[in-house]
Amino acid sequence: MCAAPSDHQRTHPSAVHDDGGLLEAERDIESRLRGEPLDFASMLAVSNIYRAATAVRRQAERELLSRAGLSWGGFTILWVLWIWGEMETARLAAECGLAKGTLTGMLSTLEKQDLVVRRRMAADRRRVRVSLTELGEQTISELFPRFNAFEGEMTDGLSVDQKTDMARLLRVVITNATAD
Repeated sequence: MCAAPSDHQRTHPSAVHDDGGLLEAERDIESRLRGEPLDFASMLAVSNIYRAATAVRRQAERELLSRAGLSWGGFTILWVLWIWGEMETARLAAECGLAKGTLTGMLSTLEKQDLVVRRRMAADRRRVRVSLTELGEQTISELFPRFNAFEGEMTDGLSVDQKTDMARLLRVVITNATAD
């Protein structure tokens, strides 16, 4: 369990940085909110999670996924189907972190590319299952090793222990964000 920030951390945002290396945005935040009774350590942690995720996603789309004709969401759909196999759209949307309506549009795009196929279930025609096509299987199996190399580039400079610790710590944040 994390301890609450001390009064010093609440009123002195730079106190949460042991190396004094504040990003420009963090200096702006510190300047604007100086003296406010806020949890700066948590604010900076969450804002950096968001900035890191956005930067990695943009870089992946620009340097890797667009060459394969995929968006981040399209890649995620292929990856989920590759790992877990055919599944109903409701579960696929949940696994991909997408709204069902967003998933529907993305599946239409992936179908046009002949990467996935949707099938209505005989028992309940309202329910739809999605699976990879042969081309979809080939695409993700060839793309993922390059994506994994990209992941290595994005975490370059971190030791294996640091990567493991970061993954563990982010799982705590994910658990907190998804708790009912």
